[in-house]
Amino acid sequence: MAMEAALESRLDQIIRRRDELRDRLAGSGLSGAEFAKFSKEYSELSPIIEGIEALRRARTDLSEAAEVAAGGDDPEMKALAEEEMQTLRAQLPELEMRVKLSLLPKDEDDERNAILEIRAGTGGEEAALFAADLFRMYQRYAALRGWRFELLDLSETGIGGFKEATASITGRDVFARLKFESGVHRVQRVPETEASGRIHTSAATVAVLPEAEEVDIKIDDKDLRIDVFRASGPGGQSVNTTDSAVRITHLPTGLVVIQQDEKSQHKNKARAMKVLRARLYEQEREARDAARAADRKSQVGSGDRSERIRTYNFPQGRVTDHRINLTLYKIDKVMSGEALDEIIEAILAADRAARLAAAA
Repeated sequence: MAMEAALESRLDQIIRRRDELRDRLAGSGLSGAEFAKFSKEYSELSPIIEGIEALRRARTDLSEAAEVAAGGDDPEMKALAEEEMQTLRAQLPELEMRVKLSLLPKDEDDERNAILEIRAGTGGEEAALFAADLFRMYQRYAALRGWRFELLDLSETGIGGFKEATASITGRDVFARLKFESGVHRVQRVPETEASGRIHTSAATVAVLPEAEEVDIKIDDKDLRIDVFRASGPGGQSVNTTDSAVRITHLPTGLVVIQQDEKSQHKNKARAMKVLRARLYEQEREARDAARAADRKSQVGSGDRSERIRTYNFPQGRVTDHRINLTLYKIDKVMSGEALDEIIEAILAADRAARLAAAA
């Protein structure tokens, strides 16, 4: 049950680093930036140290209880020691797992807010209706978690479907929980417009991007082409009498962002820049973490937008996530956001298990 010697050495190093940071923070001569940097590192190490200390304390207690059970003459004391040993042996695997999980490399973007983009795929009007359903699913899920969900842009079809929809989601651990939602979501159901009752298969694409700040992505004005035009609603009908809609083209990459939901040109430009920064940051993230993406593809999916990750079968009332072979027969609760956590937690657990196996 003992951990590997190399891992024990790593735990000792972490404790020594914590002590070193504590001494430096208690001393003088640190600049404000240094103090902030060391304080952050110290706070990040604290929960890891707590886990290490709990594990080592349990091991010591187990060793002491074993001595009492083996050498004591008092039957009652031996019985108590054996009972304590049984309890501690049951606790040790969980404590060891907690420590190992705490040592896994953190995704530096996990604490970020996110930009959610949903686009109708194959399937015509039914795909657009499904895209709208998915958008509302994430909106309800955000509400259940106490996150702020802000619509950034919406292109409707006129009968309730969404060609494209973009939202900003703000709150605790937003990207950490939603990052594996990126990919192709497929729906199987009888469209409302289908007179013969045949089941159709349609799809929508979901992209979850970590929100980037201006300090993360530097964008030169000379790299942008900004066009303004009059916003329009479904079917081309005018919804604004001024040129408030904004189209920003990032010339080096060819990325185009359009925002027309607000009546203010200034607000639409700010929102478009927010989405553009997120897309550029995601490109950098993918390039920087190519190895991580390759690992993830073999584990619970790459996050690639072309990867089919989930099927929603309405006639059978089931939702299947193909990356982890998980099927839930509670499609209504998934679509209402209530049961989405069951899928997300299972995916996160599979990711942790795969990373632990890779680190072993």
